[in-house]
Amino acid sequence: MSLPNWRIGRALGIPIHVHASWFAVFFFVTWSVATGYLPETLPGLSAPRYWGMGGITALLLFLSVLLHELGHSYVALRYQIPISRITLFIFGGMAHMGKEPPSPRAEFLIAIAGPLVSLILGAGCLGGAMAVESLFAGSGIQGLVVLGSLLGMVNVQLGLFNLIPGFPLDGGRVLRAGLWAWNKDFNRATSQAALVGIGFGVALGLIGAVLMVGAWSGALGDSLATNGGWLIFLGAFIFSAALKSRRQAALQTSLASVTVRQVMVHRVVTLLPDMSVQDAVDQYFVTHGFGGFPVCEEGQVLGVVTVRDVQALPTALWPWRRVREVMRPASPAFCIPPDWSVMQAMERMVQSGWDRLLVMENEEIVGLVTRSAVAHFLQLHRASNVRRER
Repeated sequence: MSLPNWRIGRALGIPIHVHASWFAVFFFVTWSVATGYLPETLPGLSAPRYWGMGGITALLLFLSVLLHELGHSYVALRYQIPISRITLFIFGGMAHMGKEPPSPRAEFLIAIAGPLVSLILGAGCLGGAMAVESLFAGSGIQGLVVLGSLLGMVNVQLGLFNLIPGFPLDGGRVLRAGLWAWNKDFNRATSQAALVGIGFGVALGLIGAVLMVGAWSGALGDSLATNGGWLIFLGAFIFSAALKSRRQAALQTSLASVTVRQVMVHRVVTLLPDMSVQDAVDQYFVTHGFGGFPVCEEGQVLGVVTVRDVQALPTALWPWRRVREVMRPASPAFCIPPDWSVMQAMERMVQSGWDRLLVMENEEIVGLVTRSAVAHFLQLHRASNVRRER
């Protein structure tokens, strides 16, 4: 079961969410700073003060991660790419983009924006800490200098780490942009960048294992065991995400040649706009068992009515309301040609919010394509691939 997340605000018009796993890493960062870093760099303070400073540091670190993701999001919005939300979780943050970038240039600029924000923040924090230390030496603000230096170092490390050229890290997306510009094939570039990401995930996991074994055997310091554990954890995450991206790219490549005509429903049942909702339910929804129907009159597509639209109307009103009163009006985005690829149809569904599209040819309805039909086709496609591999 997936863990919950909570909305905590908005930035640039984008909802900001905190995943349940964030609390675990927040506590870990607070604990490690309060019991390790601060006592070593600022000896002599009380435990409550260390923990307070540790909590503030953890919050500022995640604010830095949020600004990193807002850097990506700002550039994405400039390219009219919708951002549904930004989620802070155990590995940092993630901006959920509604579609892929339109060009290699857009991909590069979106990817590089996050690390640039982190590096600028890091340089600013380090420079500010150095300036405060030189201007106010001995004035009792050493704690501010220490926290500024820590934030600066972490932001620099965050920026540099994300530039590792392994997908799905930002550096991997930069690599994908370059490969995309080189071979003119987005899916192929994704597959190649993901393969590099798989390699980096394995490498991080092996380095983490070496650190842990070295610490347990006494050849290395005990503190390196924790670092090794995090490297294994992070390597597993990168490996899993890269492998998933590579499989999706392979699937999209294979589906690029599959047309809507091959997956559409050829027998399209339509409703008249002036029939009652009760008649639509009795004669069509119950009889045919479909989740929705186009509404047409004299060959013109007026809209679509679904089970959800009907259920939103009280049952007592079904005999008195007309289909045209509960349908969702159609738009040009509701109709597509039969020679489109399945991937184009899916992208149109995501962008427009429709779960079904009418297939038109020579201004006539020739079919209907639905999310469920595409999902069924994908299941058969995967099963066929598995059978071939065996």
